[in-house]
Amino acid sequence: MTKKKTPNRKSKSKARATKWAAKMAKNDHFVDRDLSLLEFNKRVLEQACDVSVPLLERLKFLGILHSNLDELFMKRMWISRLLYLNHPGSEAQAKLLNIKKYVLDLLARASEEFLKLKKELSKTGIYISSWEELNSEEKIFFTSKFKQDLFPVLTPLSVDQAHPFPHISTLSTSLAIALSYPGQSELVFSRLKIPSFFPSYYPMEKSVKEEKQVWVSTTDIIVNNLEYLFPKMKIEAVMPFRIVRNIEVEIDKENEFESLLTMISQQIQERKFGEVVKLEVKPPVNDWLLSLLTDELEVNECDIYPMDTELDFSNLFSLYSINRKDLKFNVWRQTEAHELTSDKNIFDSISQKDILLHHPFENFSTSVEKFILAAVDDPNVLAIKMTLYRTNQEGSIINALVRAAERGKQVVCLIELQARMDEEKNIHWANKLENAGCHVVYGIVGLKTHCKVALAVRREGARIKTYAHLGTGNYNSQTAMFYTDIGLLTAKSEITQDVVELFHYLTGRSLKNDYKKLIVAPVQMKDFILQKIREEIENFKSGKPTKIVIKCNNLEDNDVVEALYKASQAGVSVDLVVRSICTIKPGVKGLSENINVYSIVDRYLEHSRMFYFRNGEKE
Repeated sequence: MTKKKTPNRKSKSKARATKWAAKMAKNDHFVDRDLSLLEFNKRVLEQACDVSVPLLERLKFLGILHSNLDELFMKRMWISRLLYLNHPGSEAQAKLLNIKKYVLDLLARASEEFLKLKKELSKTGIYISSWEELNSEEKIFFTSKFKQDLFPVLTPLSVDQAHPFPHISTLSTSLAIALSYPGQSELVFSRLKIPSFFPSYYPMEKSVKEEKQVWVSTTDIIVNNLEYLFPKMKIEAVMPFRIVRNIEVEIDKENEFESLLTMISQQIQERKFGEVVKLEVKPPVNDWLLSLLTDELEVNECDIYPMDTELDFSNLFSLYSINRKDLKFNVWRQTEAHELTSDKNIFDSISQKDILLHHPFENFSTSVEKFILAAVDDPNVLAIKMTLYRTNQEGSIINALVRAAERGKQVVCLIELQARMDEEKNIHWANKLENAGCHVVYGIVGLKTHCKVALAVRREGARIKTYAHLGTGNYNSQTAMFYTDIGLLTAKSEITQDVVELFHYLTGRSLKNDYKKLIVAPVQMKDFILQKIREEIENFKSGKPTKIVIKCNNLEDNDVVEALYKASQAGVSVDLVVRSICTIKPGVKGLSENINVYSIVDRYLEHSRMFYFRNGEKE
């Protein structure tokens, strides 16, 4: 077998990993970031195990768990893995082994829960069946489905002297197959990729006689019909496998790029060759096949994760689409912001008073999207400026901005190309906007533009008036239905003037750092938060009322954590609502006994960020 020669594409240097190692040095005051993230995923798994949650929702939580773990490995595991391989017997090596044990325990529990859910779903007429559980009629049906839909598309790639080991893309599911020719004992390796455009499961509609609907995984259907792909050959062993590659690739600093767009495009290409940080294999594990994959993919024992039931629980998302309302959460009846329910022009409504929005409880489409569409259609609106971090697949807001540009409005859109996992989609939208004549800006090198801000500039008689939306959520009508976010529609000049200057900072690279109402990172925000914590400490010493409440996605900045410890030690009560990573240790005597940490994991994704400081005020 000839191994395919590829250039050395190590994504991170040992020197950089050593730097990270210093940051990861043991500190009893901090919870390890990665282990904290795994604790969050344990809470996600607990939703799948909660009998009060509808059955199909529990399946979806299993899929969310696996998707989250994929993201952890793609973004973070290169650090622990590189340290593990280069520092045997070190604390870093122990950490990776702890992570692996934790992940395997999570996946084992997920497998147990999946088997329970299959049993419970069968009572409702939904059968998620393995091939062995099918009767002869069902096997004939799915074999026919294989021949008709799958067989023409599948492409087995066997490896020999003339055909090197194929490149395997991240998150792809494949079959490793050991074959032999008649009368020969030598094994032949073949890899069969299962295209991602296939549905993860195929249904056999329930018959009149039986009130049941059978679903079989595409992988199972293919595995049990391989003889049609390899006629007259003996199939010695089959092992489904899946890989996860590191996406944190390092671009050669010596390369000169014309723009951030060019650099990100290059980075996307380089990701295809990131090292494999996880190899998932489904039993029965064949030693010969596993050894071959281990060698060709350059993985180590620490990278191998055997799966008990499903190879990829995120495939269960497709089963969530089954039309069974009785097995899902009741649909939340979204309300309309009462300030926007009249026939009044939306700009008149915002001029009258600020409008605070809380999604998904208040409808995103009839508030935020309504504001943007009104700006597009209103002939008095001269300019629209927006930041876009992630938007929905169909690009309804993008299409609206294109219309605005075609109507002669000045449209400025900052598209963040460094939005992790959405880079390709954002490049696509950026090109579409540029082609329509919009002014497109690609963020700031070294910083990620994460703010969600929209500005409409409107002529009203003899004056120009500005309107703004500021929010915690992306301009995405799909995620707005299950992310909890807050937003503000305002025409207050002291706020909108700051927004105008913010866009000048983002597009013109000004050195503005003294905003009146906005708190802008990185020029103000961290210093502001630290100062407010210090003020709470001083207020406590002066006998004034004190309280700190913070709600955020993650809390891991060492300076902020240390400041909160000092506040606790001074006697200030601190409540933290942190969805995911939290490196602070609450309730430790002499350190953090006045700190409480809560994490909310439920049907909606907690996404809003809020900071409350009592500031000496009485009730």
